[in-house]
Amino acid sequence: MKRGYRHAVGLGCITLGGVLATGLALAAPAASDDEAGARRAVELYLRGHVTGQVAPFQEAFHDEMKMYLNRDGVLVRKTKAEYLEGVSGKPAPDEARRKRRIVQLDVTGDVGVAKVELDYPSALMTDYLTVIKTEAGWRIIGKVVHVQKR
Repeated sequence: MKRGYRHAVGLGCITLGGVLATGLALAAPAASDDEAGARRAVELYLRGHVTGQVAPFQEAFHDEMKMYLNRDGVLVRKTKAEYLEGVSGKPAPDEARRKRRIVQLDVTGDVGVAKVELDYPSALMTDYLTVIKTEAGWRIIGKVVHVQKR
């Protein structure tokens, strides 16, 4: 009797698990146009890092973009123009050893946040990018960076 009960409970759990999993899969929304637009802005930003070119950053960033980071306990701020001044125009010498990935992208309506990791030989940087939908499309309007030196 106990064996039959366990078997029935086991089958019930499997069936319920299958129903829940199917329901969750059906309830998961497809990527929206807004999510795709926000992702494109973040991917342009990453392309700028890969190529060292200004154009992808220029397209990814809103004109009012601000960047913040804590450098040795001092808050550093940069505008879009100041950030672009530091772009070299060519890939980094160690580009083949650098890795980048979008860890997370969360979009709600016309705003969102992306968590991006830049894994370089000398540091692991985590960027939190705030994106916003504008008349011109999705743009990065804020960037906050954590740098973990190696």
